[in-house]
Amino acid sequence: MDLDFWWLLAVPVAFAFGWMASRYDLKALLSESANLPRSYFRGLNFLLNEQPDQAIDAFIEVVKLDPETIELHFALGNLFRRRGETDRAIRIHQNLLSRADLPVNERDHALFELGQDFLKAGLLDRAEEALRRLDAGEYARDAQRALLTIYEIEKDWVKAIDAAHRLETMGADPLGKEISQFYCELAQEALQRQDAAEAAIQLDLALQANPGNVRATILRGDVAQTRGDHGAAIDAWRRVETQNPSYLPLVAEKLMKAYAALSRPQEGAALLRGYVEQYGSSDLLDVAYPHVAQLCGAEAAHALARAQMQAAPNLAGMTRLLDAQIESADEPRRGELELMRTLIKQRTKNLPRYTCQNCGFRARLFYWQCPGCSGWETYAPRRIEPIASQA
Repeated sequence: MDLDFWWLLAVPVAFAFGWMASRYDLKALLSESANLPRSYFRGLNFLLNEQPDQAIDAFIEVVKLDPETIELHFALGNLFRRRGETDRAIRIHQNLLSRADLPVNERDHALFELGQDFLKAGLLDRAEEALRRLDAGEYARDAQRALLTIYEIEKDWVKAIDAAHRLETMGADPLGKEISQFYCELAQEALQRQDAAEAAIQLDLALQANPGNVRATILRGDVAQTRGDHGAAIDAWRRVETQNPSYLPLVAEKLMKAYAALSRPQEGAALLRGYVEQYGSSDLLDVAYPHVAQLCGAEAAHALARAQMQAAPNLAGMTRLLDAQIESADEPRRGELELMRTLIKQRTKNLPRYTCQNCGFRARLFYWQCPGCSGWETYAPRRIEPIASQA
């Protein structure tokens, strides 16, 4: 009984202490709030009501009344930057940096925000200068990531590789995929200069960074083709099947040209025919169909198109099936089929698109880096007919 009595006594005592603590916190909060200008609360209210212009005016008034409000300076600078008023954001952050009494961490914060301002304004050299000063501290990793973005925009792939490696040493997630693509970009530049030896070196480094990089394998075939070694080019491009067969449409035409250069076009047509039958790709069918029709006969091409349509019906495949039917049709049926083909081609001329799986950006060409979100290897290597456009 005594124990129960003490427990009953402890409950109101604990409640009393809690009530006293809450009263103290409330008084402290009211005291702090009383020291804030009314313009501060007006600005918060405007922000909550999604009125950024009025919020900025209110916060500017607060800053004038109390220049020591560092956090409010940062908030105001970010608001200006988001609105695209980068010149005003730059002035705010430069004013902060000019203060001799600014703590080290706040100085790093202001320097990072200034770098973001310059980056948003397109002043890449000044952004790089500001961000490179943050080689240590709380903002070092974010600054390095922003530098990586700058180097990608400038297509300075050597600096991008160095920045990516530094990010990894700072504890960022592995960037092997991106580093491998940077080496591929260097290889592509070397190929444009007709420097096959340098391209081969860069591709070796690309595959060291990411052994599964399909682009590096494709480029290895391009290097061999540049050197006139068509057999090695074929070997490289055929390895794409073992890496990721969905990328085969990117090398299908290359394979046919290499086989033709070796006077073995029938072998190439048979290979592409097998790819279409095994993987059922309308993009592969587009490349394979004319070669199969020319080298294996109209009946074989017709059978290939019909099988593809039965497996995965789509408007692009229907065009190829009509091509095959027109070849064997008599008048007046040939005219009817040609009219159908013309209408479908008009309908599908702008439909199939490569689509970024990250941001949804659609493009007629295949990109290894998305023009919309700048992500690497975010495009599926197949064209998609949008459902909404087909309705």
